[in-house]
Amino acid sequence: MKTRTLLLLSVGTALAILMAGGVFLLQLAAQDDAADLASIGDPAQVGDVIVTVLSADEAGGIMAVDVEIGGIDDGDGIETFRLVTGDHRLAPLHAGSGADGRCASITVEATVCRVDFDVSATETSSRVLVMRRGDDQTNWRLG
Repeated sequence: MKTRTLLLLSVGTALAILMAGGVFLLQLAAQDDAADLASIGDPAQVGDVIVTVLSADEAGGIMAVDVEIGGIDDGDGIETFRLVTGDHRLAPLHAGSGADGRCASITVEATVCRVDFDVSATETSSRVLVMRRGDDQTNWRLG
């Protein structure tokens, strides 16, 4: 191939890449993926579950979050909670049978229970509770 042909092909390829990047940027600009920020005390629909964060208290390296939760039977549903701090993303502590008031599962009937997180290793005071079910996510700012 001649040098001129190769140069024209490279310019054409560069223009195609530039146009594809522009289209991608337009798609990103039009996207609305910000997670909902719910207030403490207000019910929030997260996928197939309705959650109300009632209160949050930190003592002895444990962040205890009292919730009212229900909407579907899901034995592992509590595992969809995460506590995000400035330096960690924490899973809830295992609740066992739930006899001590800790959430063990999600049921159709709304129940009031507690989700505990071990925050003893975190160095920041920022606390955001996140629940993600399917494509839905809701956040609560706890501190």
